[in-house]
Amino acid sequence: MKLTQTLLSAALALALSGAAVAAITPDEAKKLGTTLTAVGAERAGNKDGTIPEYTGGLTTAPAGFKPGDGIRPNPFATDKPRLVIDAKNLAQHADKLTEGTKALLQKYPSFRVDVYPTHRSVAFPKFVADNTAKIATQAKTNNDGRSIEGAHAGFPFPIPKTGYEAMWNHLVRYNGQAYEVKYRNLNVDASGRTTLATEGMNVQEFPFWDAGKSSAEIYWRIKNTYTGPARRAGEALLIVDPLDIGTKDRRAWTYLPGQRRVKVAPDLSHDTPNPGTAGGNTFDDIFIFIGSMDRFDFKLVGKKEMYVPYNAYAAVYQAKQDDLLKPNHLNPDLVRWELHRVWVVEATLREGKRHVYSKRTFYLDEDSWAALASDQYDA
Repeated sequence: MKLTQTLLSAALALALSGAAVAAITPDEAKKLGTTLTAVGAERAGNKDGTIPEYTGGLTTAPAGFKPGDGIRPNPFATDKPRLVIDAKNLAQHADKLTEGTKALLQKYPSFRVDVYPTHRSVAFPKFVADNTAKIATQAKTNNDGRSIEGAHAGFPFPIPKTGYEAMWNHLVRYNGQAYEVKYRNLNVDASGRTTLATEGMNVQEFPFWDAGKSSAEIYWRIKNTYTGPARRAGEALLIVDPLDIGTKDRRAWTYLPGQRRVKVAPDLSHDTPNPGTAGGNTFDDIFIFIGSMDRFDFKLVGKKEMYVPYNAYAAVYQAKQDDLLKPNHLNPDLVRWELHRVWVVEATLREGKRHVYSKRTFYLDEDSWAALASDQYDA
């Protein structure tokens, strides 16, 4: 009976997602900027005040910020945890934790979750709000939810009706138009020993957010050039994801110095092990999820309050490698958790499709649409 219900649900989801339907009506769009924020989050705080009202986010640089510097000072450095969750009090807070977080708490006595006061710090340029309102009633999904049209330089589905729409908000989330960073990928074994997987230069571009143009065909482009370790130095890869990924699919190329040639690499997607992390994750694990949604059925479960990593300035900008990377998990002293409302999307492997994961649950921040965490299950 359970299998039959699952198949019927999958068939219904496919039937609904295949149609190109505008996300919201004009009346629904009127909520944007009033009861909802410009990108669709609930403006009001929660009943007990642990999630505050949205008042526009962090719009001024914190003390100590140096213009042009890539390091961001922590504007909330004086905050103290309001709650600490460990294995002893896990049961009291289990409904607000991901399954992966609960598993870590149960397995490692050294792991804990320090919950700090919630700051709704996300802020966007005015054109993001304006364009989101403009395209909200015209953005559509096609190709079983895999492609979108009628959207540019704004969040296409601020009031999502399907899991595909919510995930598209994550895929095209605002990161500016481009950025370039030096990076290091490190794998840590159970003893705490770190091994360099790759390091190099990472350039990402987001043509979708070029407000100077009226449209775009590509939403994400990335180029990695490896400078280490020595055996990987000189390698490079380029990936391009179109908005119409349902019909055009991802384009990818690799360069291997030993062969002195560029090769088309269509397998740099889905559950192919990511060479940038020495196979430590899959290509569609990047940024929690990236790429085509053709392998799974995406169901919008709803919204709930959860403890998630947020405003983690200490871990991202201030921490030294040896202080952050500890055996079995990150150093809890340096990871900030906050209570936020997140959209929950369940992805179940489609019948006849192959992937190392059979099910995935994604948790998308209501204020930024970025995926903050996921639970992933093998076969």
